Amino acid sequence: MDRWFALKERGTSVGTEMLAGITTFFTMVYIVIVNPGILSQAGLDFNGVFIATVLASIVGTLIMGLWANYPIVIAPGMGLNAYFAFTVVGGGEVSWQAALGAVFVAGIIFVLLSLTSFRFMLLDAIPQSLKHAITAGIGLFITFIGLQNSGIVADSPSTLLTIGNLTEPMTLLTIIGLTITVVLMSYGVKGYLFVGMLITGIIAWFMGLMDLPSSWVGLPTGLSATAMQMDIGGVISNGLYGVIFTFLLITLFDTTGTMLGVAEQAGLLKNNKFPRSRGALLADAVGTTTGAMLGTSPTSAYIESSAGVAVGGRTGLTAVVVSALLGLTLFFTPVISVLAAIPAITAPALIIVGFLMISTLQKIDWSDFEVVFPAFLIIVLMPLTYSIATGIGVGFIAYPILKAVRGKWRDVHPIFYLFAVLFAVQLAFFAH
Repeated sequence: MDRWFALKERGTSVGTEMLAGITTFFTMVYIVIVNPGILSQAGLDFNGVFIATVLASIVGTLIMGLWANYPIVIAPGMGLNAYFAFTVVGGGEVSWQAALGAVFVAGIIFVLLSLTSFRFMLLDAIPQSLKHAITAGIGLFITFIGLQNSGIVADSPSTLLTIGNLTEPMTLLTIIGLTITVVLMSYGVKGYLFVGMLITGIIAWFMGLMDLPSSWVGLPTGLSATAMQMDIGGVISNGLYGVIFTFLLITLFDTTGTMLGVAEQAGLLKNNKFPRSRGALLADAVGTTTGAMLGTSPTSAYIESSAGVAVGGRTGLTAVVVSALLGLTLFFTPVISVLAAIPAITAPALIIVGFLMISTLQKIDWSDFEVVFPAFLIIVLMPLTYSIATGIGVGFIAYPILKAVRGKWRDVHPIFYLFAVLFAVQLAFFAH
């Protein structure tokens, strides 16, 4: 085991790696509840998505642990699942099967890019401030969804949106659950999101808002309802090219940024370079492709992996331990189904994850107008248009235009001009 994971070389042990894996698992396991809860609103079978979420996470995380040897977890990404459910499918014109087809195509392209150096060219073409703006915009988007699902924010015929009825039982429970989770978060409780969900679930039972499952343990079923349902033809007939690009772009730079951050925290970077980056990126690319075939949205590297690194995780053994624990969740399908069916249990996670993503705003250089204004458009248009792709598209079109009129067109990477044209065509003719 030491020879495979280089435990001594990285100054760790089997016991430390197992503790790190358990810690990481409890910080990220909320996704097996939240992800099927979100995608089921797009018409996918809940149990099928739950199994797909777990299996895609295991596949990607095992590749990360056994091949790349990093203590990093791969799982369906927050934000992209909301984009899949509420923007791509939410309008009613695109089936979830076609949306899975777009995820599959994006995954295949990601695999090919991971085998070449072209992936770095794509990343270098996008200014850091715009990358941070996309992350912050997605954060606002999923926070908005959490507020809507819980009833804290409601529709209004006169102002479009207004404060909801806070005395409604489900809305009140959301506020209670959010308060509990934030308190846990402020005290640094490991796995505060998951623990907050469990406590909120107990309160929901006392309030009569949740029925206990007839059985706490059950063998997983229902994967056939979502597996191998991708509609590649629907991708073409619906012109989902911008959707593919959005899935690919966000997954690529979000995963790369997360991996670099976690690797730096663990002291695994060498001369500021990311060793075995090909295997690490392939872990996410294969996870995304596998997820599409099984029935879930794109995967991504999880920043929650840093929790395991903080307690000493330094090798892929941490990721292997997380994979094993994820496998055990498959046998608790009845409990997961009950928890995910209560909006007040999942909404606080959406709101808090959105808050964590918005914190990246501090990294934007607000003195550079040509970059800042497009960044502003990205951030505000994602939640206001209910579309991640629209926010990115408008920002990516505005950026080269502002640079050009200011006489700085040479500062824009040539590939970025291609991005702008593709998004202009997408917004004009394929509005998804």
